Amino acid sequence: MTRLLTRTPRADGYWMPGEFERHAGAWMIWPERLDNWRDGARPAQRAFAAVAAAIGQFEPVSVAASSAQYEFARAQLPPTVRVIEISNNDAWVRDTGPTFVVNAAGRRRAVDWQFNAWGGLDGGLYFPWDQDDLVAQKLAAVEGVDRYRAPLVMEGGAIHSDGQGTLLVTEQCLLNRNRNPQLSRDQIESLLRDYTGATTIVAGWARRDQRRDRWPRRQPGLLRAAGGGVPHVSGEPA
Repeated sequence: MTRLLTRTPRADGYWMPGEFERHAGAWMIWPERLDNWRDGARPAQRAFAAVAAAIGQFEPVSVAASSAQYEFARAQLPPTVRVIEISNNDAWVRDTGPTFVVNAAGRRRAVDWQFNAWGGLDGGLYFPWDQDDLVAQKLAAVEGVDRYRAPLVMEGGAIHSDGQGTLLVTEQCLLNRNRNPQLSRDQIESLLRDYTGATTIVAGWARRDQRRDRWPRRQPGLLRAAGGGVPHVSGEPA
């Protein structure tokens, strides 16, 4: 049985590794929401199955599926892909799943952020989101790792680590009034350091161009940390 821990990853000697580092496997959630996915979610399901098959050539893949979709997902996915029945509100496991942290001995633990569907009742994408907020806890249990419940509303896609102490964050997410209105910027940065083990939060924070991006909520897809504390940016022509 896994434990809910009362300290912080930083205090226990754990940190968030870089996403480019070797890892034990990948998680996905099977899409099904009719208000988010067109044509009964069938095109999205075909795409997710293809992605799972591609990733599965290199590492283990686990797919969470609701009880209503479990048998269909199992039939569509390769037999090498593990399918686990887990209730959810939508398929964005990068945001709803846990952030795994490691220590010098290679042990893993999970950080369970508080999730409110990118804004709750003040601009969030859907209601309810209660099952999504349980996804991280359930994935941690499946993986057999102990869990920290962070006192911070955010999604996993709002942060990006180089595994060496530098954390890129998204201002429109973490400083948005619909995430943590009771916390100051300094308080949020302090919590990020405690729960990711980061020593440096990139100055200025990463901003999104809301004129060109209708989702000013997550870590920009073209800004990445590749190690050495230096962010790498690629952009589109103006």
